[in-house]
Amino acid sequence: MGDRAKDVTFIVSDITDFNPTIKFDFWHDRAAFHFLTNDEQINKYVSIASEAIAKDGYLILGTFSEQGPTKCSGLEIKQYNEASMSYRFESSFQRIKCIEENHLTPFDTLQSFLFCSFLKKSNQSMS
Repeated sequence: MGDRAKDVTFIVSDITDFNPTIKFDFWHDRAAFHFLTNDEQINKYVSIASEAIAKDGYLILGTFSEQGPTKCSGLEIKQYNEASMSYRFESSFQRIKCIEENHLTPFDTLQSFLFCSFLKKSNQSMS
């Protein structure tokens, strides 16, 4: 990213403990969401993202698809398809597009991912 890295806010946090103090125009999550395996954790993530993303902001999620592994780094994960991912975020976001992509790991195995992009609905709370 070079000099442009100064324009990006990088955050390291347990998402279920994250308390954002600013609104984000763009939220990118590549391979964290699928580690949330119960409804309480998942709903907390959706709630935090819904409040933290600015009006007309974007949410991009990369997670394991239904054809992907059932564990990652020895931990249980939750798999998604386009319908189940859309369902989780439909109250605050409009789905733009979902695509599945196979990733070849350094261990020469294929992992199937689902990438979905969403736009924050403009009628949501902007508090």
